Amino acid sequence: MASYDVIFIGGGPAGYVGAIRCGQLGLSAAVIEREALGGTCVLWGCIPAKALLASAAVANQVKHAADFGVTVGDVKFDFGVAMKRSRNVSTQNSKGVEFLFKKNKVTWIKGVAKLGGGKKVVVTGADGKAETHEAKKAVVIATGSRVKGLPQVGLELNKTTVISSDEALVLEKAPKSIAVVGAGAVGCEFADVFNAFGSEVHLIEVMPGLLPLEDADCSAELGRAFKKRKIQLHLGAKLSDVKVGKDSVKLSVEENGKKETLEVEKVLVAAGRAPNVEQLGLKEAGVQLTERGFIKADPRTYETTAKGIYAIGDVIGAPMLAHKGSREGHILADLLGGHHPHPVNYGNIPNATYCHPEVASIGLTEAQCKEKKLDYKVGKFPFSANGRARTAGETDGFVKIIRDAKYGEILGAHIVGAHATELIHELLVARENEYTVEEIDLAIHAHPTLSEAVAEAVLDSMGKMLHA
Repeated sequence: MASYDVIFIGGGPAGYVGAIRCGQLGLSAAVIEREALGGTCVLWGCIPAKALLASAAVANQVKHAADFGVTVGDVKFDFGVAMKRSRNVSTQNSKGVEFLFKKNKVTWIKGVAKLGGGKKVVVTGADGKAETHEAKKAVVIATGSRVKGLPQVGLELNKTTVISSDEALVLEKAPKSIAVVGAGAVGCEFADVFNAFGSEVHLIEVMPGLLPLEDADCSAELGRAFKKRKIQLHLGAKLSDVKVGKDSVKLSVEENGKKETLEVEKVLVAAGRAPNVEQLGLKEAGVQLTERGFIKADPRTYETTAKGIYAIGDVIGAPMLAHKGSREGHILADLLGGHHPHPVNYGNIPNATYCHPEVASIGLTEAQCKEKKLDYKVGKFPFSANGRARTAGETDGFVKIIRDAKYGEILGAHIVGAHATELIHELLVARENEYTVEEIDLAIHAHPTLSEAVAEAVLDSMGKMLHA
């Protein structure tokens, strides 16, 4: 039996960050992971998907090269090459985590874990042999989540014609046609990729707009941009009469009282994720689940209903985001190391969608402000009026800031446009430190930059916008 101060079950963003931080604090840490290190984010999500989106951006730029005075000859788009690059980037990041483990003296135990009573964990390796390890301080469950199919409408994942994002990230060529079910971040990103590489894309969403969790103005703006690119949107749609064949899928889509039948080469299910909580021995260990199937954990200490067993990341619920899990891992490690860290501010975690145009946000939407009956003002500035956006030919979108009417507190911020996922962090830092819009206005923004749109939106919320 090997003994460590802390044992993490799961090598994704929550587990590996927590383990590295433990190592920095002088705690002996081990991570149990059956696959390569990095979890869904590095292996099957954030990193490879964004590498594909970078390829899609290049493909779209080439299509408009003549607008910039660049004449190109016969251009071919090779999805297989883009996919290979995507997998290479993923592998590089995973190897990077391995390096960080060695640097911080974190042990990687390869295998499948199950709680073994108290702070013991039984690990079964690929050879079928089991060994037991014990933690002196804590066992941390960070097993993440997985894509769910939609069996209720007949869309069981078969990994050939009905696929998840996992299978989409190893396709050798882009399908001639694809229906993406679910227009959240994952669905919109893959719709972007396949459209750029020539697929006929149908994006299907049961809610009335794209990115249902985002501000309604952002959803509408992204919808307009997608329609310009000939992505076919089916919003407020219901699926029925699904027939899954060997080489294609037929499905009926009802929208605005009208029903049409689509036949596509593949269906990508991008709706919903389920926590990985099975076969961990949770019940036997006294670890309780919530009504929705997530692990019940204290929101400040992350300890579960079993003493000495903790949980972080996707397994404890929304928002199911890599950066949220990483911060929880960091905070928990500090707590276990005897520090008193600032708790996670769950009301200020950024959302980021990396399609083109990008969408990013923090805080409340305008609809939520109305529901709460807050007294607020809105400032909004279009990128079409921004000099840097014009020079780059990236004029879709806007910056929208919602502020408290009396005190200028930033209640929410929403950006659609080029590099939105980078720009949002100026407002994130401001909101975390309780800066008002007046204080943001004091900062001089360089000209010409996209960040000037943030400054102008701030001015608009105060009734004194200059450039639109």
